[in-house]
Amino acid sequence: MRKIVALLEKTNNVKRSSYTWNALNAIISALQNPVILLVMTRTNGVFDAGVFSIAFAIATLMLYVGLYGLRRFQSSDLDEKYSFSEYHGMRILTCSLMIFVSAIYCIYGMIFTSYSMEKALVIFMICIVKVCQAYSDVYHGCMQQKGRLDVATKSSSVRYTFEMAAYVVLLLVTHNLLLSTAAFMVASIIGLLLTSVNAGRNYCTYRPSFNKAKIKGLAIEGFPLFASLFLNMYISNAPKYAIDAFLTEETQAIYNMIFMPAFAVMLIANFIFNPILTTYAELWLAEKREQIGKLKKEIKKQMLVILGLTILGLTIAATIGIPVLAFIFGVSLSEYKAELCVVMLGGGALAYATYFSTVITIIRMQKTLIVCYGIVALAAKLLSRFFVLTYGIMGAASMYAFLMGVLAVMLFVITVYGIRKESLRLKKLSQ
Repeated sequence: MRKIVALLEKTNNVKRSSYTWNALNAIISALQNPVILLVMTRTNGVFDAGVFSIAFAIATLMLYVGLYGLRRFQSSDLDEKYSFSEYHGMRILTCSLMIFVSAIYCIYGMIFTSYSMEKALVIFMICIVKVCQAYSDVYHGCMQQKGRLDVATKSSSVRYTFEMAAYVVLLLVTHNLLLSTAAFMVASIIGLLLTSVNAGRNYCTYRPSFNKAKIKGLAIEGFPLFASLFLNMYISNAPKYAIDAFLTEETQAIYNMIFMPAFAVMLIANFIFNPILTTYAELWLAEKREQIGKLKKEIKKQMLVILGLTILGLTIAATIGIPVLAFIFGVSLSEYKAELCVVMLGGGALAYATYFSTVITIIRMQKTLIVCYGIVALAAKLLSRFFVLTYGIMGAASMYAFLMGVLAVMLFVITVYGIRKESLRLKKLSQ
């Protein structure tokens, strides 16, 4: 066990290793869903691929119950307002709630919708995989806070790879969706114990604290961000939920195939700015006008990076995107070129929305996020049925791009307002 920790901590340059492994972790995370979907399509067919796709989407939504939006708060809690034991205790509670909600969702699906027992079990087991991700995240937040993001991202990378390998191997050998998903779940639990929990002993105390006052404080502090991130994921996946409710598993699989490149844009943008969250927090907490100026420059720089990634993604989508996706998944997608381009625009908007929500959290205006995400989530609920039933996959893609665009604009306005307000306050203090 200690040899594994030694390998995870081994580095000649912590900062460089953090950037490198954060990038690799983002890539592996982004590849997990499409690689499994690729193998699933070729071994089990489009129907099972559709079941896996909606299961992964639902589990990812449930993940945000377990995370409760506290990672960014924890990583930027440089003054340690809350101890790791308190974050740990809170995470145990939220992960327990996540398991309960996932079980209720699956039971509801079997009783009130057309979910088969197999589909419900697949959804629940993938939710347990996401529980492992949510629990490991509290250790990773502690590692990042102590300057060892590299150990955290190595741990995640190893676990993601182990999970993916288990799923793919069982699919190739058995062609059994349920058995392969069970292997996915077991691999995730083993990976969690061998990496994140095992390495955590050098940075954190295992004993959680359930102090009522502190738990209440974290619940209040984290709720705005939890609600916004949960609603963000709901908004992102609203077209998938609508397809699940009104269309077929095959349509679900096709939509997820063209959705993959768009989600990759957000993940790549995410790994670029994740390592500099602590730097952003330091600039903000310095309470100096020149530091706020540096923060503005960093934000402008990141906005240009996201724009570049979006343009690159859109160019690839418009040229070789469809042939490449058709080759990868072994499914004819020639009639979905326009849908892919529309989804790519939505992916760029999602990257902006995710980034601005992170900045808003750092400048401690996260309560405004609930309003923005609430408005857009309500729009998603009201529009999804009409768009999907009327226009099919193009309707789902258009709704996604529209919702993400509106959300990105709203969060940008709040970011500008918050930083401008602080800049003016510091200007008055200096006079």
